[in-house]
Amino acid sequence: MVNRKRQAGFTLIEMMVVVVVIALLGAMIAPTLFKKVQQAERTRIAQDIRVIEGALKFYRLDNYRYPKQSQGLDALMSNPGDTENWNGPYLEKAPVDPWGQPYQYSNPSQHNKEVDIFTLGADGQQGGEGSDQDWGNWNIK
Repeated sequence: MVNRKRQAGFTLIEMMVVVVVIALLGAMIAPTLFKKVQQAERTRIAQDIRVIEGALKFYRLDNYRYPKQSQGLDALMSNPGDTENWNGPYLEKAPVDPWGQPYQYSNPSQHNKEVDIFTLGADGQQGGEGSDQDWGNWNIK
């Protein structure tokens, strides 16, 4: 009689079952996770834009107008030189969007606001959906 030692380990079938189970769990969890990431991006953008709007309102109270297009949001952090009543800085530093780009400023507004504050999204181009969507003070909640 031959004495055979039984080898310990996993069979190929067992490994495949484990991989399939992990893949199924990932497929169920991934959409929820990505939805939360986009929701967090929108929340952060809305908060940043509200902060910039508040600083712009203080600037307008002191200077009787919003910064010119050529001055941009930099006028909130350093005196642009042509304002006698500048009482800033109104922001310590310019916030950047979730993708590391500075927020855009448009005066006059293109969206029936006093001024536009916006980000072009992850792709840095106008239009898009999801993370590539443009978000501004005209469409945040």
